[in-house]
Amino acid sequence: MGLWLLRILGVALALVAGLLLLGPFLISTVPIGGLGTAASAATEQSRFVRVPFSGTDGVEIHYVTRSEGAPRDAPVFVLLHGFTFDASTWDQVLDRFGAEGRVYAYDQIPYGRSAKLARADWQAANPYSKEAAIAQLFSFMDAVGIERATLVGNSSGGTLAAEAALARPERVDRLILVAPWVYARRPTIPAWLAETPQMRRLSLLIARKLGEAVLLDYSYADPQRVDAARRSRATAHTQVQGWDIAWGELLNRSLSSPVELSGRLAELTQPVLLLTGDQDRLVPVADTRRVAQGLPNGRLEVLPGCGHVPQEECPDAFWRAVSNWLMAGSGPARSAPGVR
Repeated sequence: MGLWLLRILGVALALVAGLLLLGPFLISTVPIGGLGTAASAATEQSRFVRVPFSGTDGVEIHYVTRSEGAPRDAPVFVLLHGFTFDASTWDQVLDRFGAEGRVYAYDQIPYGRSAKLARADWQAANPYSKEAAIAQLFSFMDAVGIERATLVGNSSGGTLAAEAALARPERVDRLILVAPWVYARRPTIPAWLAETPQMRRLSLLIARKLGEAVLLDYSYADPQRVDAARRSRATAHTQVQGWDIAWGELLNRSLSSPVELSGRLAELTQPVLLLTGDQDRLVPVADTRRVAQGLPNGRLEVLPGCGHVPQEECPDAFWRAVSNWLMAGSGPARSAPGVR
């Protein structure tokens, strides 16, 4: 019996190993068909600009703005969305920022209606790396005529905002970081493993699932607040040819890119407003508190009854906190009574 059991276990292990090695090859790498261009998926508010990026023919960026009529010396806000989201995450507060100055919200590639680059579209640096995202941010600012700005980032957009401020501090006046992804843990693997054919196909499979906006419900304290119109905006990218391949490339690159911002928080000398919802299920409140403790010039506001995207779910509370901070001169201050 012992010998038979060993044989059965051996066969089982061989089947599992075969599944792990060969199973991913069953995942199709053919792009989802029947889709259109970014222009065909555009709205009346959509604007596009092409920015340079080494090794490509340029990267087309989709954005929305509220800058008409604002003086050139008015404050400028650049809004940065989080992982799997796009510029529409700022819809509820775009006009409010616009009343304070000029505001721009853009889709980081490959999200929303911005460029969907596949591996054949670049010959040098990977356009989905952290360094590339920072370069594209400043190239976007150059393209629309922004010298300095307040960067407003949610989740991984908050991480991007902080890293951009470290890279080019002379171009960043202030930071508003909404549940920034700094201490939250995500799995990373060696680059060589991420580049294997199996992992590249698994990345594509996961990306296709994430493209269905599965993180949207988790980002709200109360998913019932996500209406049909918001769900539709959250999947605007699925109208654009090549979105799944591009999302797979981004996810594959991120698998081997750990977040290393925590060790440099003390170098962020700009005024920083940190916001978090007390019901955030993706970046715990404790993580955002740790970020606040590491900043030399930061203020923390905790918004009751809100999740990971308070600018969507609780726009009034979100704006109240931002407005108070702006009126206070963006310097360090204690939280208002009742704010944890």
